[in-house]
Amino acid sequence: MGRTNRKRRSTLANRAIAASAALALGGGGLLAANIYASAGEENSQQNAQTTAAGVATIKCPDVGQSLTDVPDGARQGVDQELAKLDQQISEAYTRLADTRQAQAGDSSYVDNAILGPLKSKRAAAIDRMNINIRNAGGQPPQGAEQMAQCEGVPADQINNGGDQGQDQADGQDQGQDQGDGQDQGDGQDQGQDQGDGQDQGQDQGQEGGPVAADFQDITQVQPNGGPQGVNGNGLPANGDSGSTGSFTTSCGTNGNDNHNSDNIIVAPGVDNGAQHTHDYVGNQDNDAFTSDEEFLQADTSCENQGDKSSYYWPVLRLQNGEDEFDANDLGGGAEGNIGPIQEATQAELKFVGNKQSDVVAMPQALRIITGDAKAFSNGLANANTNWSCTGFEDRQLTDKYPICPEGSSVVRTSFFQSCWDGQNIDSANHRDHVAFVNEDGSCDNGFQAIPQLQARLVYDVPAPQIENGQVQNPFAVDGFPTELHKPITDHNDFLNFFDEETMNQVVECINSGQDCQ
Repeated sequence: MGRTNRKRRSTLANRAIAASAALALGGGGLLAANIYASAGEENSQQNAQTTAAGVATIKCPDVGQSLTDVPDGARQGVDQELAKLDQQISEAYTRLADTRQAQAGDSSYVDNAILGPLKSKRAAAIDRMNINIRNAGGQPPQGAEQMAQCEGVPADQINNGGDQGQDQADGQDQGQDQGDGQDQGDGQDQGQDQGDGQDQGQDQGQEGGPVAADFQDITQVQPNGGPQGVNGNGLPANGDSGSTGSFTTSCGTNGNDNHNSDNIIVAPGVDNGAQHTHDYVGNQDNDAFTSDEEFLQADTSCENQGDKSSYYWPVLRLQNGEDEFDANDLGGGAEGNIGPIQEATQAELKFVGNKQSDVVAMPQALRIITGDAKAFSNGLANANTNWSCTGFEDRQLTDKYPICPEGSSVVRTSFFQSCWDGQNIDSANHRDHVAFVNEDGSCDNGFQAIPQLQARLVYDVPAPQIENGQVQNPFAVDGFPTELHKPITDHNDFLNFFDEETMNQVVECINSGQDCQ
């Protein structure tokens, strides 16, 4: 069906300014206000010093991630309330950013005028959500009422958290101080707080990142064994024992320009639920409103017409000052995702087996998210990133974008969860029904081994240049505004719509040791 980037509803247009600076998914997150003046203002440093002592962020409990029991009959109502929580946080952030003068003259202003009203609105939305769950026979999360309270965080107490103070990819100290939870990739104080993405009077290409410290020369990284993910998230499931075959599906590189900023898994029925733009290959009818029946009836870009699965990931952009079609749209420029979208030159999608056992068929409509679009503020519990360059794929980065030498291309790799609970195609927090395989190939908690999707994306993008501590013409993945386009936030999504015959072929090939396509 080609491009699915829809004209936004007029009711959403008023959210553009608020959404452009707010990270709001599932009713929680850390919202970093732009409290510093722009680079061109003469008094930018003075303003930074004046406001640094005030409240810089609003931190709210993540209601969506707390959900473990949402009956099907309550899903629609709960999704609507989570969307309202998102909007409430965005509106509170806007007030925080727009009332600096009032805050400077009244130490209780934030509590009384912003956090107090926000708590009341959140309490009402959470109460409606709980009623929906109870009426459908479910059990609301314990202590949900207490999750209404948010807090203002002073600028000097922000927990940046994105890189978690470590380069998880190679486990080595590469001459960087990575122990304080801030991204300080070049080991130098550049006069910037690079953890919260606030512009302190220097032009970094675009407000919100990326910055020079987000990049690493791949030739300076020691070999570390290839893609491993983060904290065991994304280990390869296959080896030289167990089920050793593979099935490769060829679905193109999104030459149809199939883009939108929805997320049918996390925010079904919510326009712009992802707040960033995705590439789609495979199923050509993926947006927030696509039903399972419509997925099965849609066209597919896959050569094997038995594969109508949807594979999607945040786009990679070159931040060279040029506009893209979504320069003024929600999900695009209105939310800090700017620059020409780069189409991958290769999109390799392979399903592999398990080191210990045969694999079982994936159920139709199974949904899997790998990685965490909010890993910069949420931490690494769900992060799963691998960045590298062609010719150097035995050297992987998780918290840095690679700077590749001439003739080498950027590579993004995602190894998906390959253990399934045997019952559910989704879960309330969209994670509990699947799990990552253990290093030895085993699955915990009675989960069953399923084919592991391994996605490898290759991009021919010019290498950024680092000059005087500044990055010139960087590239970055789309993301939520306050995630600062950090590489640790990369993620990938999959909905299984193989027909039964083709899925059985996938399983047979893998279990019998064949390599099929």
